[in-house]
Amino acid sequence: MTNTLPRVRSTGGGQPQRTAERAPVAAPVSRLRALDGLRLVAALMVALYHYGGRSGDISKGWGASPKKLFPATHEWFSYGCLGVQIFFIISGFVICMSGWGRPLRSFFASRVARLYPAYWAALIIITAVFALPWVVYRTVTPSEFMVNLTMLQMPVGVHRVLGVCWTLWAELRFYALFAVCVVLPGATRRRVVLFCAGWTLAAALTATAEQPFLSAVFMPEYAPFFIGGMGLYLLHRNRRDVTAWGIVAVSWAIGQHYAVAGLWHKPNPAAFSNRHASVIIAIITLGFLLVGAIALGYFRWANWSWLTVAGALTYPFYLVHEHLGWVVVGVLHRSLHIPAPATFALTIAAMLALAWLLNRYVERWATPMLRRALTTRAATP
Repeated sequence: MTNTLPRVRSTGGGQPQRTAERAPVAAPVSRLRALDGLRLVAALMVALYHYGGRSGDISKGWGASPKKLFPATHEWFSYGCLGVQIFFIISGFVICMSGWGRPLRSFFASRVARLYPAYWAALIIITAVFALPWVVYRTVTPSEFMVNLTMLQMPVGVHRVLGVCWTLWAELRFYALFAVCVVLPGATRRRVVLFCAGWTLAAALTATAEQPFLSAVFMPEYAPFFIGGMGLYLLHRNRRDVTAWGIVAVSWAIGQHYAVAGLWHKPNPAAFSNRHASVIIAIITLGFLLVGAIALGYFRWANWSWLTVAGALTYPFYLVHEHLGWVVVGVLHRSLHIPAPATFALTIAAMLALAWLLNRYVERWATPMLRRALTTRAATP
Protein backbone atom coordinates (compact mmCIF):
# COMPACT_ATOMS: atom_id res chain seq x y z
CA MET A 1 0.00 0.00 0.00
CA THR A 2 2.59 2.40 0.90
CA ASN A 3 5.35 1.56 -1.47
CA THR A 4 6.98 2.86 -4.60
CA LEU A 5 8.47 0.55 -7.17
CA PRO A 6 12.21 0.93 -7.75
CA ARG A 7 13.50 1.65 -11.23
CA VAL A 8 16.18 -0.83 -12.30
CA ARG A 9 17.30 -2.37 -15.57
CA SER A 10 15.56 -5.38 -17.04
CA THR A 11 17.02 -8.17 -19.13
CA GLY A 12 15.83 -9.50 -22.43
CA GLY A 13 12.45 -11.17 -22.47
CA GLY A 14 11.27 -9.28 -19.41
CA GLN A 15 12.73 -11.85 -16.97
CA PRO A 16 15.13 -10.64 -14.32
CA GLN A 17 18.66 -12.04 -14.18
CA ARG A 18 19.27 -14.58 -11.47
CA THR A 19 21.97 -13.80 -8.96
CA ALA A 20 24.21 -16.17 -7.05
CA GLU A 21 22.55 -17.55 -3.94
CA ARG A 22 25.24 -16.21 -1.66
CA ALA A 23 25.56 -12.78 -3.21
CA PRO A 24 22.92 -10.38 -1.92
CA VAL A 25 22.95 -8.30 -5.09
CA ALA A 26 19.86 -6.41 -6.20
CA ALA A 27 17.92 -8.23 -8.88
CA PRO A 28 17.44 -6.11 -11.99
CA VAL A 29 13.76 -5.49 -12.61
CA SER A 30 11.90 -2.99 -14.71
CA ARG A 31 9.29 -0.72 -13.21
CA LEU A 32 5.98 -2.53 -13.12
CA ARG A 33 3.58 0.26 -13.94
CA ALA A 34 0.59 -2.07 -13.93
CA LEU A 35 1.26 -2.62 -10.23
CA ASP A 36 0.97 1.14 -9.70
CA GLY A 37 -2.43 1.07 -11.35
CA LEU A 38 -3.56 -1.90 -9.27
CA ARG A 39 -2.59 -0.05 -6.09
CA LEU A 40 -4.89 2.83 -7.04
CA VAL A 41 -7.70 0.39 -7.85
CA ALA A 42 -7.30 -1.14 -4.38
CA ALA A 43 -7.40 2.32 -2.79
CA LEU A 44 -10.59 3.18 -4.69
CA MET A 45 -12.11 -0.11 -3.50
CA VAL A 46 -11.45 0.96 0.09
CA ALA A 47 -13.00 4.38 -0.63
CA LEU A 48 -16.16 2.73 -1.98
CA TYR A 49 -16.37 0.79 1.28
CA HIS A 50 -15.80 3.83 3.49
CA TYR A 51 -18.33 6.03 1.65
CA GLY A 52 -21.07 3.56 0.80
CA GLY A 53 -20.30 0.11 2.15
CA ARG A 54 -20.63 0.60 5.90
CA SER A 55 -22.54 2.55 8.50
CA GLY A 56 -20.99 4.44 11.42
CA ASP A 57 -19.54 7.93 11.12
CA ILE A 58 -20.10 8.21 7.38
CA SER A 59 -23.83 8.19 8.16
CA LYS A 60 -23.35 11.56 9.89
CA GLY A 61 -21.95 12.94 6.66
CA TRP A 62 -24.75 11.58 4.53
CA GLY A 63 -27.40 12.37 7.11
CA ALA A 64 -28.67 8.81 6.70
CA SER A 65 -27.33 5.29 6.39
CA PRO A 66 -25.67 4.56 3.02
CA LYS A 67 -27.92 1.48 2.99
CA LYS A 68 -30.88 3.79 2.36
CA LEU A 69 -29.06 6.06 -0.08
CA PHE A 70 -27.57 3.23 -2.16
CA PRO A 71 -30.03 0.35 -1.79
CA ALA A 72 -28.88 -1.42 -4.95
CA THR A 73 -25.14 -1.05 -4.51
CA HIS A 74 -24.32 -0.77 -0.81
CA GLU A 75 -23.69 -4.52 -0.50
CA TRP A 76 -21.27 -4.41 -3.43
CA PHE A 77 -19.54 -1.41 -1.86
CA SER A 78 -19.12 -3.47 1.32
CA TYR A 79 -16.67 -5.76 -0.49
CA GLY A 80 -14.37 -2.79 -1.03
CA CYS A 81 -12.67 -3.42 2.31
CA LEU A 82 -10.89 -6.32 0.59
CA GLY A 83 -8.76 -3.73 -1.15
CA VAL A 84 -6.64 -3.83 2.01
CA GLN A 85 -5.77 -7.49 1.45
CA ILE A 86 -4.77 -6.64 -2.12
CA PHE A 87 -2.58 -3.85 -0.72
CA PHE A 88 -0.84 -6.36 1.52
CA ILE A 89 -0.14 -8.72 -1.40
CA ILE A 90 1.38 -5.84 -3.36
CA SER A 91 3.35 -4.75 -0.31
CA GLY A 92 4.87 -8.22 0.12
CA PHE A 93 5.96 -8.15 -3.52
CA VAL A 94 7.37 -4.62 -3.46
CA ILE A 95 9.15 -4.84 -0.10
CA CYS A 96 10.85 -8.07 -1.17
CA MET A 97 11.90 -6.42 -4.41
CA SER A 98 13.11 -3.16 -2.87
CA GLY A 99 14.89 -4.87 0.04
CA TRP A 100 16.83 -7.26 -2.16
CA GLY A 101 20.52 -6.33 -2.06
CA ARG A 102 19.92 -3.24 0.07
CA PRO A 103 21.76 -2.72 3.38
CA LEU A 104 19.68 -2.33 6.51
CA ARG A 105 20.39 1.40 6.87
CA SER A 106 19.23 2.10 3.32
CA PHE A 107 16.15 -0.10 3.71
CA PHE A 108 15.20 1.66 6.95
CA ALA A 109 15.70 5.09 5.39
CA SER A 110 13.64 4.24 2.32
CA ARG A 111 10.69 3.02 4.39
CA VAL A 112 10.70 5.94 6.82
CA ALA A 113 11.08 8.50 4.02
CA ARG A 114 8.24 6.88 2.07
CA LEU A 115 5.79 6.55 4.95
CA TYR A 116 6.11 9.59 7.15
CA PRO A 117 6.04 12.89 5.14
CA ALA A 118 2.56 12.40 3.66
CA TYR A 119 1.41 10.79 6.91
CA TRP A 120 2.47 13.81 8.99
CA ALA A 121 0.80 16.16 6.52
CA ALA A 122 -2.42 14.13 6.64
CA LEU A 123 -2.38 14.17 10.45
CA ILE A 124 -2.06 17.95 10.54
CA ILE A 125 -4.79 18.53 7.95
CA ILE A 126 -7.33 16.14 9.50
CA THR A 127 -6.66 17.29 13.05
CA ALA A 128 -7.13 20.90 11.98
CA VAL A 129 -10.35 20.17 10.08
CA PHE A 130 -11.82 18.13 12.93
CA ALA A 131 -11.05 20.98 15.33
CA LEU A 132 -13.37 23.32 13.40
CA PRO A 133 -16.44 24.16 15.52
CA TRP A 134 -18.95 23.12 12.87
CA VAL A 135 -17.36 19.71 12.27
CA VAL A 136 -19.18 17.08 14.33
CA TYR A 137 -16.42 14.46 14.52
CA ARG A 138 -14.23 13.89 17.55
CA THR A 139 -10.81 15.54 17.56
CA VAL A 140 -7.76 14.46 19.57
CA THR A 141 -5.87 16.04 22.44
CA PRO A 142 -2.40 17.52 21.88
CA SER A 143 -0.92 14.54 23.75
CA GLU A 144 -2.74 12.06 21.51
CA PHE A 145 -1.67 13.98 18.40
CA MET A 146 2.00 13.77 19.36
CA VAL A 147 1.77 10.02 19.86
CA ASN A 148 0.07 9.72 16.47
CA LEU A 149 3.13 11.34 14.88
CA THR A 150 5.11 8.20 15.73
CA MET A 151 2.66 5.86 13.95
CA LEU A 152 2.68 3.73 17.13
CA GLN A 153 -0.65 4.92 18.52
CA MET A 154 -2.31 1.52 18.26
CA PRO A 155 0.10 -0.49 20.44
CA VAL A 156 0.30 2.44 22.85
CA GLY A 157 -3.52 2.52 23.10
CA VAL A 158 -4.04 6.11 21.93
CA HIS A 159 -6.98 7.37 19.87
CA ARG A 160 -6.20 7.30 16.14
CA VAL A 161 -6.38 10.45 14.06
CA LEU A 162 -6.59 8.37 10.86
CA GLY A 163 -8.93 5.41 10.74
CA VAL A 164 -6.68 3.63 8.23
CA CYS A 165 -3.74 3.68 10.64
CA TRP A 166 -4.36 0.06 11.59
CA THR A 167 -3.12 -1.02 8.16
CA LEU A 168 0.02 1.10 8.56
CA TRP A 169 0.68 -0.62 11.89
CA ALA A 170 0.44 -3.98 10.10
CA GLU A 171 2.87 -2.71 7.44
CA LEU A 172 5.36 -1.56 10.09
CA ARG A 173 5.37 -4.98 11.72
CA PHE A 174 5.94 -6.63 8.35
CA TYR A 175 8.83 -4.27 7.61
CA ALA A 176 10.41 -5.06 10.99
CA LEU A 177 10.16 -8.82 10.49
CA PHE A 178 11.52 -8.61 6.95
CA ALA A 179 14.36 -6.28 7.98
CA VAL A 180 15.54 -8.52 10.82
CA CYS A 181 15.13 -11.86 9.07
CA VAL A 182 16.04 -11.00 5.46
CA VAL A 183 17.60 -7.56 4.97
CA LEU A 184 20.00 -7.67 7.93
CA PRO A 185 21.70 -10.95 6.95
CA GLY A 186 21.39 -10.14 3.22
CA ALA A 187 18.53 -11.10 0.94
CA THR A 188 18.85 -14.32 -1.02
CA ARG A 189 16.25 -16.69 -2.39
CA ARG A 190 17.03 -19.21 0.35
CA ARG A 191 16.53 -16.64 3.13
CA VAL A 192 13.28 -15.39 1.64
CA VAL A 193 11.96 -18.95 1.31
CA LEU A 194 12.93 -19.75 4.90
CA PHE A 195 11.36 -16.51 6.09
CA CYS A 196 8.10 -17.27 4.26
CA ALA A 197 8.00 -20.83 5.60
CA GLY A 198 8.89 -19.80 9.14
CA TRP A 199 6.38 -16.96 9.24
CA THR A 200 3.62 -19.17 7.84
CA LEU A 201 4.25 -21.78 10.53
CA ALA A 202 4.57 -19.18 13.31
CA ALA A 203 1.34 -17.50 12.23
CA ALA A 204 -0.52 -20.83 12.15
CA LEU A 205 0.72 -21.77 15.63
CA THR A 206 -0.09 -18.28 16.92
CA ALA A 207 -3.69 -18.73 15.82
CA THR A 208 -4.00 -21.63 18.26
CA ALA A 209 -2.03 -20.09 21.13
CA GLU A 210 -4.40 -17.17 21.90
CA GLN A 211 -1.49 -15.00 23.02
CA PRO A 212 -1.97 -11.29 22.23
CA PHE A 213 1.76 -10.62 21.97
CA LEU A 214 2.33 -13.42 19.47
CA SER A 215 -0.72 -12.32 17.49
CA ALA A 216 0.65 -8.78 17.34
CA VAL A 217 4.03 -9.99 16.09
CA PHE A 218 3.02 -12.67 13.60
CA MET A 219 -0.38 -11.28 12.46
CA PRO A 220 -1.96 -14.62 11.44
CA GLU A 221 -4.91 -12.95 9.68
CA TYR A 222 -2.70 -10.73 7.47
CA ALA A 223 0.54 -12.72 7.18
CA PRO A 224 -0.67 -14.88 4.24
CA PHE A 225 -1.07 -11.82 2.03
CA PHE A 226 2.39 -10.41 2.74
CA ILE A 227 3.91 -13.87 2.35
CA GLY A 228 1.98 -14.51 -0.86
CA GLY A 229 3.34 -11.24 -2.27
CA MET A 230 6.90 -12.33 -1.45
CA GLY A 231 6.28 -15.66 -3.16
CA LEU A 232 5.06 -13.81 -6.24
CA TYR A 233 8.26 -11.76 -6.27
CA LEU A 234 10.28 -14.99 -6.28
CA LEU A 235 8.21 -16.03 -9.31
CA HIS A 236 8.99 -12.67 -10.89
CA ARG A 237 12.65 -13.61 -10.59
CA ASN A 238 12.13 -17.17 -11.80
CA ARG A 239 8.72 -18.40 -12.93
CA ARG A 240 9.91 -22.02 -12.76
CA ASP A 241 10.55 -21.82 -9.01
CA VAL A 242 8.33 -24.66 -7.75
CA THR A 243 8.87 -23.68 -4.12
CA ALA A 244 7.66 -20.16 -4.83
CA TRP A 245 4.53 -21.54 -6.47
CA GLY A 246 3.94 -23.56 -3.30
CA ILE A 247 4.37 -20.45 -1.11
CA VAL A 248 1.79 -18.60 -3.19
CA ALA A 249 -0.69 -21.49 -3.17
CA VAL A 250 -0.49 -22.01 0.60
CA SER A 251 -0.76 -18.26 1.23
CA TRP A 252 -3.83 -17.99 -1.00
CA ALA A 253 -5.54 -20.92 0.75
CA ILE A 254 -4.92 -19.55 4.24
CA GLY A 255 -5.60 -15.95 3.22
CA GLN A 256 -9.02 -16.63 1.75
CA HIS A 257 -9.91 -18.52 4.93
CA TYR A 258 -9.12 -15.54 7.14
CA ALA A 259 -10.93 -13.17 4.78
CA VAL A 260 -14.09 -15.27 4.88
CA ALA A 261 -13.84 -15.78 8.65
CA GLY A 262 -13.49 -12.05 9.22
CA LEU A 263 -16.12 -10.76 6.80
CA TRP A 264 -18.80 -13.41 6.36
CA HIS A 265 -21.72 -13.95 8.72
CA LYS A 266 -25.03 -15.72 8.46
CA PRO A 267 -27.66 -13.72 6.54
CA ASN A 268 -29.28 -11.21 8.85
CA PRO A 269 -31.97 -8.75 7.67
CA ALA A 270 -30.82 -6.25 10.32
CA ALA A 271 -27.21 -6.28 9.11
CA PHE A 272 -25.89 -3.45 6.95
CA SER A 273 -24.80 -5.97 4.33
CA ASN A 274 -24.65 -9.72 3.86
CA ARG A 275 -21.43 -10.62 2.09
CA HIS A 276 -21.27 -13.96 0.28
CA ALA A 277 -18.33 -16.24 1.01
CA SER A 278 -18.00 -17.08 -2.69
CA VAL A 279 -17.60 -13.41 -3.62
CA ILE A 280 -15.01 -12.86 -0.88
CA ILE A 281 -13.02 -15.84 -2.14
CA ALA A 282 -13.33 -14.63 -5.73
CA ILE A 283 -11.97 -11.16 -4.88
CA ILE A 284 -9.04 -12.56 -2.89
CA THR A 285 -8.30 -14.96 -5.75
CA LEU A 286 -8.48 -12.13 -8.28
CA GLY A 287 -6.02 -10.11 -6.20
CA PHE A 288 -3.49 -12.96 -6.22
CA LEU A 289 -4.06 -13.58 -9.92
CA LEU A 290 -3.59 -9.94 -10.93
CA VAL A 291 -0.41 -9.45 -8.93
CA GLY A 292 0.78 -12.83 -10.24
CA ALA A 293 0.04 -11.87 -13.85
CA ILE A 294 1.99 -8.63 -13.38
CA ALA A 295 4.86 -10.52 -11.73
CA LEU A 296 5.05 -12.99 -14.62
CA GLY A 297 5.12 -10.22 -17.21
CA TYR A 298 1.65 -10.57 -18.71
CA PHE A 299 0.98 -6.86 -18.21
CA ARG A 300 4.21 -5.53 -19.71
CA TRP A 301 2.08 -3.87 -22.38
CA ALA A 302 0.50 -1.63 -19.69
CA ASN A 303 3.47 0.71 -19.63
CA TRP A 304 1.69 4.05 -19.69
CA SER A 305 3.33 6.88 -17.77
CA TRP A 306 0.03 7.96 -16.21
CA LEU A 307 0.02 4.72 -14.21
CA THR A 308 3.09 5.97 -12.38
CA VAL A 309 1.15 9.12 -11.49
CA ALA A 310 -1.74 6.93 -10.30
CA GLY A 311 0.63 4.99 -8.09
CA ALA A 312 2.05 8.20 -6.63
CA LEU A 313 -1.44 9.37 -5.64
CA THR A 314 -2.41 6.11 -3.94
CA TYR A 315 -0.76 6.57 -0.55
CA PRO A 316 -1.80 10.19 0.14
CA PHE A 317 -5.30 9.40 -1.16
CA TYR A 318 -5.52 6.42 1.14
CA LEU A 319 -4.46 8.53 4.12
CA VAL A 320 -6.92 11.40 3.71
CA HIS A 321 -9.94 9.94 1.96
CA GLU A 322 -11.83 8.44 4.89
CA HIS A 323 -12.07 11.19 7.52
CA LEU A 324 -11.92 14.17 5.21
CA GLY A 325 -14.42 12.36 3.01
CA TRP A 326 -16.93 12.44 5.88
CA VAL A 327 -16.67 16.23 6.00
CA VAL A 328 -16.81 16.72 2.22
CA VAL A 329 -19.85 14.43 1.94
CA GLY A 330 -21.61 16.46 4.63
CA VAL A 331 -20.91 19.77 2.89
CA LEU A 332 -21.91 18.57 -0.57
CA HIS A 333 -24.91 16.43 0.31
CA ARG A 334 -26.46 17.97 3.42
CA SER A 335 -25.44 21.62 3.03
CA LEU A 336 -25.45 22.04 -0.77
CA HIS A 337 -28.10 19.34 -1.40
CA ILE A 338 -26.15 17.67 -4.19
CA PRO A 339 -27.60 14.21 -4.98
CA ALA A 340 -25.88 11.26 -3.35
CA PRO A 341 -24.36 9.72 -6.52
CA ALA A 342 -22.86 13.05 -7.58
CA THR A 343 -21.62 13.69 -4.05
CA PHE A 344 -19.97 10.28 -4.06
CA ALA A 345 -18.10 11.00 -7.31
CA LEU A 346 -17.19 14.58 -6.36
CA THR A 347 -15.82 13.47 -2.99
CA ILE A 348 -13.54 10.90 -4.59
CA ALA A 349 -12.40 13.53 -7.12
CA ALA A 350 -11.71 16.01 -4.31
CA MET A 351 -9.65 13.46 -2.38
CA LEU A 352 -7.64 12.59 -5.50
CA ALA A 353 -6.98 16.31 -6.03
CA LEU A 354 -5.79 16.67 -2.44
CA ALA A 355 -3.62 13.56 -2.89
CA TRP A 356 -2.01 15.21 -5.93
CA LEU A 357 -1.27 18.33 -3.89
CA LEU A 358 0.27 16.27 -1.09
CA ASN A 359 2.40 14.33 -3.54
CA ARG A 360 3.46 17.46 -5.42
CA TYR A 361 4.14 19.80 -2.52
CA VAL A 362 5.06 17.43 0.32
CA GLU A 363 6.32 14.06 -0.88
CA ARG A 364 8.39 15.20 -3.85
CA TRP A 365 10.75 17.27 -1.71
CA ALA A 366 10.34 15.82 1.79
CA THR A 367 10.82 12.16 0.85
CA PRO A 368 14.26 12.52 -0.80
CA MET A 369 15.37 15.02 1.83
CA LEU A 370 14.46 12.68 4.68
CA ARG A 371 16.04 9.72 2.91
CA ARG A 372 19.31 11.60 2.46
CA ALA A 373 19.30 12.70 6.09
CA LEU A 374 18.83 9.13 7.30
CA THR A 375 21.46 7.59 5.00
CA THR A 376 24.18 10.22 5.54
CA ARG A 377 26.53 9.08 8.23
CA ALA A 378 27.27 11.64 10.90
CA ALA A 379 30.86 12.89 10.81
CA THR A 380 32.93 11.63 13.73
CA PRO A 381 35.05 14.22 15.57
